[in-house]
Amino acid sequence: MPNSTRSNFWVPGGPTELPARLRSSILDLKDGKLFFMDALLGVDLAEEDPHLKAPEGYNAAQQVHIHQGDYEGRAVIVSWLTQEEPGDSKVYYGQVQGEEKTTFVTGETYSYSFYNYTSGFLHHAVISGLEFDTKYFYTLGSGNITREFWFTTPPESKLDTSYTFGVIGDLGQTADSLSTLEHYMNGSGQALLFVGDLSYADFYPYHDNNRWDTWCRLIEPSAAYQPWIWTAGNHELDFLPEYGETIPFKPYTHRFHVPFRASNSTSSLWYSIKRGPATIIVLSSYSAFGMYTPQYRWLEAALRNVDRTVTPWLIVLMHAPFYNTHSEHYYEGEPMRVIFEPFFVEYKVDIVFAGHVHAYERTYPVSNVKYDIQNGQCTPEVNGTAPVYVVIGDGGNIEGLSSPSTRPQANFSAFREESFGHGVFEIQNYTHALFAWHRNQDGVKVAADSAVILNQFFS
Repeated sequence: MPNSTRSNFWVPGGPTELPARLRSSILDLKDGKLFFMDALLGVDLAEEDPHLKAPEGYNAAQQVHIHQGDYEGRAVIVSWLTQEEPGDSKVYYGQVQGEEKTTFVTGETYSYSFYNYTSGFLHHAVISGLEFDTKYFYTLGSGNITREFWFTTPPESKLDTSYTFGVIGDLGQTADSLSTLEHYMNGSGQALLFVGDLSYADFYPYHDNNRWDTWCRLIEPSAAYQPWIWTAGNHELDFLPEYGETIPFKPYTHRFHVPFRASNSTSSLWYSIKRGPATIIVLSSYSAFGMYTPQYRWLEAALRNVDRTVTPWLIVLMHAPFYNTHSEHYYEGEPMRVIFEPFFVEYKVDIVFAGHVHAYERTYPVSNVKYDIQNGQCTPEVNGTAPVYVVIGDGGNIEGLSSPSTRPQANFSAFREESFGHGVFEIQNYTHALFAWHRNQDGVKVAADSAVILNQFFS
């Protein structure tokens, strides 16, 4: 069972009397009293938990994570934080573990303030000109306080290349989050597709950004060794105008750098990369997406320019799902679906991953672009030429799991369940891939749901 507690209580004074993490759990209002009925709540790991603690040593590099640094896959962005002073912001790298390295790049250093919080020194350095399918070791720090990590570059993008992606969303920093991470790290994922809602720091008073620091330390055992491909969710907005914080996504954009300009994007909130046999399109559910907006124009051009003979698989990441039959966030993604789904069908997107709903669901290939009317209602149809949609917002965050759905399972929904877990998308060749969902309560190698995914372009 998830590490959660159920509660039934009411609070006479309204939400201001509640801990910040409970204020979004209001389910009913009766006679001026707030009622909480069967709310499933998580508990964050304590800041002194060993998984959240900073490494020992003066100014030691911490919160290390990497991201692909170009469009093709021959560059890596290395990001980290130093607390006491900026340091030299250098990354030394080479192909031999442990040896003293002389090749280095120098990054840029940033910091930011958010209400009563000031960050440490955030470093972002780009290592470029790397060989495909090669293991590199990199070192951060100087003197006696150095830390070594490694990563492997992807294979060159070709028609018949194999590659395995992990998929996680809505992670947070609870014991369930830790379980999700441990299950994922014991698997075969070579890079992680993250579909938004990272730290849940906004559940704390004044969006306590110290919880961004603890979260980045939590993910370091994975994110320092393989790229996490970021998508922004609603919990990354960090919009707090009543306290002077009027720039959306401020902590997120300072901490996580992505190569958006390499795909001709004008914003780090939407971008694309090639990685092995796949082109990955990242979209922003919380930026303008109507016709002729920058995101709309960019997506149309990005999809049109994908060469499926080089990257046969086309994957889309977003936060708010287009298709969701759970009770939470039902139809929230509908405005974006109406605008973007015709592109997905026209350009034969293979699979779309989303989060937001704290549960798991996989559809059959489905579309609603024809607006088929059945019994007076517009009903999505199972359509073999459309993408498969996966909701995977079940990473383990403080809000807990979605309540069991009271809606009948639609004919386009292949599998749904309210459990914490992660996904694995294994591309086997240019025609077939295998998607599997792993529950935290199961053994590492046990898939609670799986399906063969057929490539839409080559079917």
